[in-house]
Amino acid sequence: MRKAWFLLLFICGVACRLMPQTLQEELPRALNEGTLLGFGTSNVKDTYLSPFNYKGWGIRILNERMKIVRLGKSRFSRQQLINVDISSTKNPSERINDFGGFVDYSLGYHYRIPLSSQFMLMSGLSGHFLGGFIYNTQNGNNPLSAKIDVDLNLSAIAIYHTRIKELPLTFRYQIELPVAGVFFAPPYGKTYYEIFNVGHTSDVISFNSLHNKFAMKNYFTVDIPIKKVTIRAGYLNSLYYTDINLIESHLISNSFMIGWVKEFISLGGKRSRQSHKSRSAFYSNGF
Repeated sequence: MRKAWFLLLFICGVACRLMPQTLQEELPRALNEGTLLGFGTSNVKDTYLSPFNYKGWGIRILNERMKIVRLGKSRFSRQQLINVDISSTKNPSERINDFGGFVDYSLGYHYRIPLSSQFMLMSGLSGHFLGGFIYNTQNGNNPLSAKIDVDLNLSAIAIYHTRIKELPLTFRYQIELPVAGVFFAPPYGKTYYEIFNVGHTSDVISFNSLHNKFAMKNYFTVDIPIKKVTIRAGYLNSLYYTDINLIESHLISNSFMIGWVKEFISLGGKRSRQSHKSRSAFYSNGF
Protein backbone atom coordinates (compact mmCIF):
# COMPACT_ATOMS: atom_id res chain seq x y z
CA MET A 1 0.00 0.00 0.00
CA ARG A 2 2.84 2.42 0.89
CA LYS A 3 4.50 1.75 -2.48
CA ALA A 4 1.24 2.61 -4.25
CA TRP A 5 0.95 5.88 -2.31
CA PHE A 6 4.58 6.78 -3.08
CA LEU A 7 4.02 6.01 -6.76
CA LEU A 8 0.88 8.14 -6.82
CA LEU A 9 2.65 11.07 -5.12
CA PHE A 10 5.57 10.75 -7.57
CA ILE A 11 3.21 10.88 -10.58
CA CYS A 12 1.39 13.89 -9.15
CA GLY A 13 4.72 15.69 -8.58
CA VAL A 14 5.87 15.09 -12.14
CA ALA A 15 2.51 16.22 -13.49
CA CYS A 16 2.66 19.42 -11.44
CA ARG A 17 6.15 20.19 -12.77
CA LEU A 18 5.08 19.65 -16.37
CA MET A 19 1.74 21.42 -16.15
CA PRO A 20 2.94 25.08 -16.37
CA GLN A 21 5.07 24.37 -19.43
CA THR A 22 2.23 22.47 -21.10
CA LEU A 23 -0.25 25.22 -20.36
CA GLN A 24 2.17 27.83 -21.68
CA GLU A 25 2.54 25.92 -24.94
CA GLU A 26 -1.26 25.81 -25.27
CA LEU A 27 -1.75 29.53 -24.63
CA PRO A 28 -2.63 31.61 -27.70
CA ARG A 29 0.21 33.72 -29.11
CA ALA A 30 -0.32 37.46 -28.78
CA LEU A 31 0.64 40.03 -31.40
CA ASN A 32 2.70 42.93 -30.05
CA GLU A 33 2.23 46.03 -32.18
CA GLY A 34 3.88 49.43 -31.73
CA THR A 35 3.37 52.64 -33.71
CA LEU A 36 5.87 55.46 -33.18
CA LEU A 37 6.49 58.95 -34.52
CA GLY A 38 10.07 60.22 -34.69
CA PHE A 39 11.72 63.60 -35.04
CA GLY A 40 15.41 64.27 -35.53
CA THR A 41 18.30 65.23 -37.78
CA SER A 42 19.12 64.16 -41.32
CA ASN A 43 22.41 64.24 -43.26
CA VAL A 44 22.26 63.55 -47.00
CA LYS A 45 24.88 63.36 -49.72
CA ASP A 46 24.59 62.01 -53.28
CA THR A 47 27.27 62.93 -55.79
CA TYR A 48 24.87 62.11 -58.65
CA LEU A 49 23.13 65.36 -57.62
CA SER A 50 25.75 67.40 -55.76
CA PRO A 51 29.21 66.98 -54.17
CA PHE A 52 28.07 68.65 -50.92
CA ASN A 53 26.58 67.41 -47.66
CA TYR A 54 23.02 68.55 -47.01
CA LYS A 55 21.87 68.81 -43.40
CA GLY A 56 18.46 69.39 -41.90
CA TRP A 57 15.54 67.71 -40.17
CA GLY A 58 13.63 64.48 -40.63
CA ILE A 59 10.30 62.97 -39.63
CA ARG A 60 9.80 59.22 -39.31
CA ILE A 61 6.77 56.97 -38.78
CA LEU A 62 7.47 53.40 -37.68
CA ASN A 63 5.12 50.46 -37.27
CA GLU A 64 6.36 47.22 -35.70
CA ARG A 65 4.65 43.86 -35.25
CA MET A 66 6.14 40.91 -33.37
CA LYS A 67 4.65 37.50 -32.66
CA ILE A 68 5.83 34.03 -31.63
CA VAL A 69 5.40 31.49 -34.44
CA ARG A 70 5.25 27.70 -34.43
CA LEU A 71 8.57 27.37 -36.25
CA GLY A 72 11.10 25.32 -34.27
CA LYS A 73 8.60 24.34 -31.55
CA SER A 74 7.74 28.01 -30.94
CA ARG A 75 11.38 28.98 -30.47
CA PHE A 76 11.10 31.62 -33.21
CA SER A 77 9.33 34.95 -33.41
CA ARG A 78 8.39 36.92 -36.52
CA GLN A 79 9.00 40.66 -36.72
CA GLN A 80 7.68 43.11 -39.30
CA LEU A 81 8.99 46.68 -39.47
CA ILE A 82 7.62 49.44 -41.73
CA ASN A 83 9.41 52.81 -41.82
CA VAL A 84 8.36 55.98 -43.62
CA ASP A 85 11.05 58.67 -43.57
CA ILE A 86 10.70 62.24 -44.88
CA SER A 87 13.51 64.81 -44.74
CA SER A 88 14.32 68.37 -45.74
CA THR A 89 17.99 69.37 -45.88
CA LYS A 90 20.07 72.35 -47.07
CA ASN A 91 23.54 72.71 -48.60
CA PRO A 92 26.34 74.45 -46.61
CA SER A 93 25.30 77.90 -47.94
CA GLU A 94 21.65 77.13 -47.00
CA ARG A 95 20.44 78.26 -50.43
CA ILE A 96 19.59 74.91 -52.03
CA ASN A 97 17.31 72.18 -50.68
CA ASP A 98 17.28 68.42 -50.93
CA PHE A 99 13.97 66.72 -50.18
CA GLY A 100 13.96 63.00 -49.39
CA GLY A 101 11.23 60.43 -49.07
CA PHE A 102 11.81 56.76 -48.26
CA VAL A 103 9.86 53.66 -47.33
CA ASP A 104 11.64 50.61 -45.99
CA TYR A 105 10.12 47.28 -45.03
CA SER A 106 11.69 44.30 -43.30
CA LEU A 107 10.35 40.88 -42.34
CA GLY A 108 12.53 38.80 -40.06
CA TYR A 109 12.58 35.59 -38.04
CA HIS A 110 14.54 35.44 -34.79
CA TYR A 111 15.58 32.46 -32.70
CA ARG A 112 14.75 33.17 -29.06
CA ILE A 113 17.35 32.46 -26.36
CA PRO A 114 15.93 33.12 -22.85
CA LEU A 115 18.87 33.62 -20.49
CA SER A 116 16.68 34.34 -17.45
CA SER A 117 13.16 35.47 -16.56
CA GLN A 118 14.35 39.05 -17.21
CA PHE A 119 16.74 38.78 -20.15
CA MET A 120 16.11 37.50 -23.68
CA LEU A 121 18.48 37.35 -26.65
CA MET A 122 17.16 36.90 -30.20
CA SER A 123 19.11 36.44 -33.43
CA GLY A 124 18.13 35.74 -37.00
CA LEU A 125 17.73 36.94 -40.58
CA SER A 126 15.42 39.42 -42.24
CA GLY A 127 14.54 40.36 -45.77
CA HIS A 128 14.63 44.10 -46.39
CA PHE A 129 13.30 46.45 -49.08
CA LEU A 130 14.11 50.16 -49.41
CA GLY A 131 12.56 52.49 -51.95
CA GLY A 132 12.68 56.26 -52.21
CA PHE A 133 14.24 59.36 -53.70
CA ILE A 134 16.33 62.48 -53.12
CA TYR A 135 15.13 65.58 -54.99
CA ASN A 136 17.44 68.56 -55.52
CA THR A 137 15.70 71.90 -56.10
CA GLN A 138 18.56 73.43 -58.15
CA ASN A 139 19.32 70.75 -60.73
CA GLY A 140 17.57 70.98 -64.06
CA ASN A 141 18.60 67.91 -66.09
CA ASN A 142 19.10 65.49 -63.19
CA PRO A 143 17.04 66.75 -60.25
CA LEU A 144 16.28 63.35 -58.72
CA SER A 145 18.22 60.34 -57.47
CA ALA A 146 16.25 57.14 -56.87
CA LYS A 147 17.15 54.50 -54.28
CA ILE A 148 15.85 50.93 -54.59
CA ASP A 149 17.43 48.13 -52.54
CA VAL A 150 16.57 44.52 -51.75
CA ASP A 151 18.77 42.98 -49.04
CA LEU A 152 19.30 40.06 -46.71
CA ASN A 153 20.01 41.34 -43.19
CA LEU A 154 21.60 39.95 -40.07
CA SER A 155 19.50 40.91 -37.08
CA ALA A 156 19.87 40.67 -33.30
CA ILE A 157 17.67 41.81 -30.40
CA ALA A 158 18.24 42.01 -26.65
CA ILE A 159 15.21 42.49 -24.35
CA TYR A 160 15.52 43.21 -20.63
CA HIS A 161 12.72 43.46 -18.06
CA THR A 162 13.12 45.30 -14.78
CA ARG A 163 11.24 47.41 -12.24
CA ILE A 164 11.72 50.84 -10.77
CA LYS A 165 9.79 50.55 -7.51
CA GLU A 166 6.41 49.26 -8.69
CA LEU A 167 6.77 50.38 -12.32
CA PRO A 168 7.63 47.55 -14.78
CA LEU A 169 9.89 48.57 -17.66
CA THR A 170 10.95 46.70 -20.78
CA PHE A 171 14.16 47.75 -22.54
CA ARG A 172 15.11 46.63 -26.05
CA TYR A 173 18.19 47.07 -28.22
CA GLN A 174 18.14 45.91 -31.85
CA ILE A 175 20.73 46.01 -34.62
CA GLU A 176 20.19 45.35 -38.35
CA LEU A 177 23.08 44.87 -40.81
CA PRO A 178 22.61 44.09 -44.55
CA VAL A 179 25.13 41.57 -45.87
CA ALA A 180 24.06 40.93 -49.48
CA GLY A 181 21.51 42.13 -52.00
CA VAL A 182 20.88 44.05 -55.20
CA PHE A 183 20.24 47.75 -55.75
CA PHE A 184 19.50 50.34 -58.39
CA ALA A 185 22.80 52.10 -59.16
CA PRO A 186 23.06 53.85 -62.56
CA PRO A 187 26.59 54.83 -63.71
CA TYR A 188 27.76 58.40 -63.27
CA GLY A 189 26.60 60.59 -66.16
CA LYS A 190 23.74 58.34 -67.26
CA THR A 191 20.47 60.28 -67.01
CA TYR A 192 17.11 58.86 -66.03
CA TYR A 193 15.82 59.98 -69.42
CA GLU A 194 18.30 57.60 -71.06
CA ILE A 195 17.32 54.79 -68.73
CA PHE A 196 13.51 55.03 -68.82
CA ASN A 197 12.77 56.75 -72.13
CA VAL A 198 15.57 55.56 -74.41
CA GLY A 199 15.97 52.15 -72.78
CA HIS A 200 19.65 52.25 -71.84
CA THR A 201 19.19 49.95 -68.84
CA SER A 202 22.55 48.15 -68.88
CA ASP A 203 24.58 48.34 -65.67
CA VAL A 204 21.82 50.00 -63.62
CA ILE A 205 21.25 46.99 -61.30
CA SER A 206 24.23 45.89 -59.23
CA PHE A 207 25.05 43.33 -56.56
CA ASN A 208 25.77 44.90 -53.18
CA SER A 209 27.65 43.69 -50.16
CA LEU A 210 30.07 45.18 -47.66
CA HIS A 211 32.56 46.07 -50.44
CA ASN A 212 30.30 48.77 -51.93
CA LYS A 213 27.59 49.34 -49.33
CA PHE A 214 27.45 49.68 -45.58
CA ALA A 215 24.15 50.15 -43.81
CA MET A 216 23.12 49.72 -40.19
CA LYS A 217 20.17 50.44 -37.95
CA ASN A 218 20.53 50.79 -34.18
CA TYR A 219 17.20 50.83 -32.36
CA PHE A 220 16.72 51.36 -28.63
CA THR A 221 13.31 51.48 -26.89
CA VAL A 222 11.76 51.40 -23.44
CA ASP A 223 8.13 50.38 -22.77
CA ILE A 224 6.39 52.20 -19.91
CA PRO A 225 2.89 51.06 -18.86
CA ILE A 226 0.73 53.94 -17.63
CA LYS A 227 -2.66 52.69 -16.41
CA LYS A 228 -4.21 50.95 -19.44
CA VAL A 229 -1.81 52.45 -22.00
CA THR A 230 1.77 51.38 -22.74
CA ILE A 231 4.04 54.16 -23.98
CA ARG A 232 7.08 53.23 -26.09
CA ALA A 233 9.91 55.77 -26.28
CA GLY A 234 13.18 55.30 -28.07
CA TYR A 235 16.00 56.32 -30.37
CA LEU A 236 16.70 55.15 -33.91
CA ASN A 237 20.04 55.65 -35.64
CA SER A 238 20.07 54.81 -39.37
CA LEU A 239 23.27 54.69 -41.46
CA TYR A 240 23.42 54.09 -45.22
CA TYR A 241 26.60 54.44 -47.33
CA THR A 242 27.17 53.38 -50.96
CA ASP A 243 30.13 53.80 -53.32
CA ILE A 244 29.61 52.39 -56.80
CA ASN A 245 29.87 53.51 -60.45
CA LEU A 246 31.78 56.67 -59.42
CA ILE A 247 28.83 57.81 -57.29
CA GLU A 248 29.06 58.16 -53.52
CA SER A 249 26.03 58.61 -51.34
CA HIS A 250 25.06 58.54 -47.71
CA LEU A 251 21.84 58.87 -45.73
CA ILE A 252 22.29 59.38 -42.00
CA SER A 253 19.44 60.04 -39.60
CA ASN A 254 19.01 60.22 -35.84
CA SER A 255 15.43 60.12 -34.60
CA PHE A 256 13.89 60.32 -31.16
CA MET A 257 10.77 58.17 -31.15
CA ILE A 258 7.56 58.22 -29.11
CA GLY A 259 4.37 56.22 -29.52
CA TRP A 260 2.24 53.49 -28.02
CA VAL A 261 2.09 49.70 -27.90
CA LYS A 262 -0.86 47.35 -27.90
CA GLU A 263 -0.94 43.60 -27.52
CA PHE A 264 -3.86 41.45 -28.60
CA ILE A 265 -4.94 38.03 -29.80
CA SER A 266 -6.64 37.64 -33.15
CA LEU A 267 -9.42 35.04 -32.96
CA GLY A 268 -11.44 34.58 -36.12
CA GLY A 269 -10.86 38.15 -37.21
CA LYS A 270 -11.70 39.56 -33.77
CA ARG A 271 -9.21 40.98 -31.31
CA SER A 272 -9.03 39.96 -27.69
CA ARG A 273 -7.07 42.21 -25.34
CA GLN A 274 -6.57 39.57 -22.63
CA SER A 275 -2.80 39.59 -23.18
CA HIS A 276 -2.20 38.24 -19.64
CA LYS A 277 -3.67 34.94 -20.88
CA SER A 278 -1.40 34.67 -23.90
CA ARG A 279 2.24 34.12 -24.88
CA SER A 280 3.94 37.41 -25.63
CA ALA A 281 6.86 37.75 -28.04
CA PHE A 282 8.05 40.88 -26.25
CA TYR A 283 7.18 40.75 -22.58
CA SER A 284 8.35 38.37 -19.85
CA ASN A 285 5.30 36.10 -19.89
CA GLY A 286 6.57 34.79 -23.23
CA PHE A 287 9.79 33.36 -21.74
